[in-house]
Amino acid sequence: MRAWTSPGPGQLPAGARGPEVAVHDSATGGLRPSVPESGTARLYVCGITPYDATHLGHAATYVAFDLLQRAWRSAGHDVRYVQNVTDVDDPLLERATATGEDWTALAERETELFRTDMEALRVLPPDAYVGAVEAIPLVLEMVERLQGLGATYEVDVDGPGEDLYFRVTDDPRFGTVSGWSREQMLEVFAERGGDPGRPGKQDPLDCLLWQAERAGEPAWDSALGRGRPGWHVECSAIARHHLDTATHGPIDVQGGGSDLVFPHHEMSASEAQVADGGTAFAHAYVHAGMVGLDGAKMSKSQGNLVLVSRLRESGLDPMVVRLLLLGHHYRSDWMWDAADVDTAQARLDAWRSAASQSAGAPTGPVVEDVLARLADDLDAPAALAVVDSWAEATLAGEESEPGAGEAVRSLVDAALGVRL
Repeated sequence: MRAWTSPGPGQLPAGARGPEVAVHDSATGGLRPSVPESGTARLYVCGITPYDATHLGHAATYVAFDLLQRAWRSAGHDVRYVQNVTDVDDPLLERATATGEDWTALAERETELFRTDMEALRVLPPDAYVGAVEAIPLVLEMVERLQGLGATYEVDVDGPGEDLYFRVTDDPRFGTVSGWSREQMLEVFAERGGDPGRPGKQDPLDCLLWQAERAGEPAWDSALGRGRPGWHVECSAIARHHLDTATHGPIDVQGGGSDLVFPHHEMSASEAQVADGGTAFAHAYVHAGMVGLDGAKMSKSQGNLVLVSRLRESGLDPMVVRLLLLGHHYRSDWMWDAADVDTAQARLDAWRSAASQSAGAPTGPVVEDVLARLADDLDAPAALAVVDSWAEATLAGEESEPGAGEAVRSLVDAALGVRL
């Protein structure tokens, strides 16, 4: 699948280099150094299910992991980034049925809108952008491996074929990504796509690997019978293949929104760990907070959305949107407030005005401080405050460094993804 056009990672001011990165690991609950052993940082971020437009919650997540890419690059590392698109799944099929639209057309239209939004926000694209449909051969290969290891079992369905499930207790590490108790898991499993009460399952928490064909739903031929992939195995199969866990071991970061901690990241990690003979799937699990509107998390299913495309169509500079998102620490939960637009616009105007001056306040400490803040768990609000102080000093008449504006332009482009 085609990703979007890259804005380019930018170039830091001459001689600048960021410190090594540390990120908050959900599995341990603390900061973890993220120094890729091979020199190439490997990142997998779960992508969209394309049945509706990109909202600010999506954008906040992908901007957060864009910062991580940039922080690794600032520290001198190459990055290999993979993202999926769940372009066949129940919510997509349900929306297509409700609207009378072909499900493939719906998926492609919304995926294209997502590409356009990401490009406008200057998010660096993944090296591999992989749809669930095109990944079916990878899924089948992995499922057959899990079958061979005895980690699967069949559950009867009405009609031909059987659904195939993964036995989560076959992974000794199951539960370590979220740190949740079994009671906590069971409480939310059904709300987040699981089927704990299904008859025939050996354990309520076991997860679907391959769903046998249902009447009126898309299905593909396979040695497992006609059907389609489960959700969690889609991501684990794509990540294992495109980040080559068999050769290079655990990926550096598995990322996504905090609502994916369980079941999605817990179960996809367990599937990969069993398939890879017990090797850990990721060194760190990093999760972005939730963005809310009117007291509730923004959600396609709830329809309480602030859409990136609508903000752009209103004439808002995408850099204002990006600065609005960067004004919140990526791990924080926050509520949309239209006043944040004015704050971000004023910030962008001040930065651009200061950067246009022929000389400005000294930039050496600014470069060092911005890179240090971002290396410390992607602390974008603190990094923005550093640039704010520089802009304020420059506009107040402190113009001791000729060409300071160009250095700051390069810095905020490469480190923050903001074009001045």
